[in-house]
Amino acid sequence: MKFKIAKLPGDGIGPEIVEQAEKVIHAIGNKFNHQFSFEFGIVGAAAIDKVGDPYPEETHNICLNSDAVLFGAIGDPKYDNNPAAKVRPEQGLLEMRKKLQLYANIRPVSTFESLINKSPLRPELIEGADFMIIRELTGGIYYGELRGRTENGTKAFDTNVYSKEEIERVAKLAFSFAAKRRKKLTAIDKANVLATSRLWRETIQEMEKDYPDIEVDHMLVDNAAMQIIQWPKKFDVVVTENMFGDILTDEASVITGSLGLLPSASIGIHTSVFEPIHGSYPQAAGKDIANPIATILSAAMMFEYSLNLPEAGKTIRDAVAASLAEGFVTEDIASGQAYKTSQVGDWIAHWIEKN
Repeated sequence: MKFKIAKLPGDGIGPEIVEQAEKVIHAIGNKFNHQFSFEFGIVGAAAIDKVGDPYPEETHNICLNSDAVLFGAIGDPKYDNNPAAKVRPEQGLLEMRKKLQLYANIRPVSTFESLINKSPLRPELIEGADFMIIRELTGGIYYGELRGRTENGTKAFDTNVYSKEEIERVAKLAFSFAAKRRKKLTAIDKANVLATSRLWRETIQEMEKDYPDIEVDHMLVDNAAMQIIQWPKKFDVVVTENMFGDILTDEASVITGSLGLLPSASIGIHTSVFEPIHGSYPQAAGKDIANPIATILSAAMMFEYSLNLPEAGKTIRDAVAASLAEGFVTEDIASGQAYKTSQVGDWIAHWIEKN
């Protein structure tokens, strides 16, 4: 089969880690007799510097005309350290999510046996942890139309808005994943304080009758933040709104021991985007030291969720597990010798072709 992939490396370490995922995708093509073509698009700070727009129309069209989007990271210190910047790299990411209608972000959180001791949490707490956070991605406070400051600049405001339809759409996806897993869904909100959270809870409670086999638990976000760290193995599928999901998924990354291990999929109406959960890590850009595994695992999710090639996804996961067990990893998770970003990508691609 032939597939067209939009390649959006972005900023910082983005180009380096996306290059490794591309190697792995081509290795899958050689193993399973598929052909992949990649079309490059600019995004983030790189796009601002070149055309003044963090998500140019040309890049959007490349995404629309692709079977899937492989995305790196965005962000640059010259914008991060300038609160007065009128155009920011992150605006490109928000615009991409809005235009492609990427309504749900899926972030699996699981541990690797060979890396249990890399987590700051006790091994007995995290061994066997395996859950999935589904975050609503195109609504909430990040997209509230009413925002700004008062005239004298001493007060600022943002608005958090959700419709019932937005909640139903992402909750339906969460119920479907729970049905395929351990049949448990945790809905996280702040219903004791926020009107939007009360709508979230009411809507999901109304939907529960259509999924009688799914055990549904409603949890306040502050309690959830504590329990994800204290008892991560109690969770199966988690669904929540945009900002809560943003915070909780980064918190959950400590369970695996490194941000560089966690992939994600953003499911959309037009196409879907696959990216690591970490940022652009500009301090490491160009040094060939960044961990590419989260991006490579994002490619595995691409095969599973967008291209309908689950065997290819499993093969990538097996290759990553082999590299971790072998200790062929980058410096952030190495116990002994550390390898370069490009060397890890080569090793995983070679394993795929030879096994």
